[in-house]
Amino acid sequence: MGCNTSSEAKNEKNNQNEQKAQNNENKANNATEEKNKEGVKSEEQAATKIQAAFRGHRTRKSMSMKAAKQEPCKPEPVPTKAELEAEFKSDDKELCHAATKIQASFRGHQARKETQAQKEKEKQDKEDIEKIDLTDPDLNKAATKIQASFRGHKVRKDVTN
Repeated sequence: MGCNTSSEAKNEKNNQNEQKAQNNENKANNATEEKNKEGVKSEEQAATKIQAAFRGHRTRKSMSMKAAKQEPCKPEPVPTKAELEAEFKSDDKELCHAATKIQASFRGHQARKETQAQKEKEKQDKEDIEKIDLTDPDLNKAATKIQASFRGHKVRKDVTN
């Protein structure tokens, strides 16, 4: 290749400048598109929040209207023994088996609950005993008094026999 003439150099510079301008325009367009996308997203989020708030308002209003229209619930009367006997026959083996299962399940639940409570009480008692300061002089005085009282009781009991 030969030497570049000044017109060729100018053309190259113009081409480079045009490419830079196009790149800048593309970057600006991309940035604008991203801003538009972010704007659309934020608008959609705002619309969603407004819709959710309105739906909640409408639901709460309809629930309060229903509650106001309803009469207070009256508890069902407890059936009498005669009504129960008429409804459930004692010779129905399936019903008796179901009742036995329910009773056994409840008794097991009750026993597990009592056992758990007892274990927790024992654990708490053990923690309380561990917290006692055995080097406390008042504790030693109290223990000595208890021992003396018991020994006196034991001696008096043995003397009467």
